[in-house]
Amino acid sequence: MEQQNTGQKILDPLERAKLGFKVFSMPFDEAEEVIDEYVSHGNYDPASVELFKEQLDTQRHIQEKGVELLSTSAQIARQVVTSIIKNWPKTSEENHSNS
Repeated sequence: MEQQNTGQKILDPLERAKLGFKVFSMPFDEAEEVIDEYVSHGNYDPASVELFKEQLDTQRHIQEKGVELLSTSAQIARQVVTSIIKNWPKTSEENHSNS
């Protein structure tokens, strides 16, 4: 796919998907190097490459925040359950054995 005004190629959806799967689990700096290596073999529009990198970085940021939210939710749930257990009314058998 080529842009009409510059004659440079943009990363098409198939290329973006292939690159995305390839760099998904890499640290961002390493992923960026892989992307740069890939686009160095073609006449790619730098703006489309930067957009892809920004989207990858945004996706990673969302994933990090999702993990933080999940961790915080687990801590809150643990505290709620602990509080409920501590404040659970004692059964009549427990009351008789404590007397």
